[in-house]
Amino acid sequence: MFENLEELIKTIRERKNSSPDKSYTNKLLNDKNLSVSKVREEISELINSVEQNSNKIHEAADVIYHLMVYLEANNIKIENVMDELKKRQK
Repeated sequence: MFENLEELIKTIRERKNSSPDKSYTNKLLNDKNLSVSKVREEISELINSVEQNSNKIHEAADVIYHLMVYLEANNIKIENVMDELKKRQK
């Protein structure tokens, strides 16, 4: 199940070296204002879709993608986030 998430992370990291003209991910990685804007937009869309009980899965996927790109753009490794979550388990 989490192989898709691992593949997404790998792809995001690979796109750091691609052309922003050809890669939306690269554009987000290099334009932090755009990345922040997209995270906010996608979270808002997810909240609205949950409230309206429509398109929730699609919007949740958008949030995860944009959040992963935002984290990577700001040198926050998901591995470190997962370690932090593990520490919080009781």
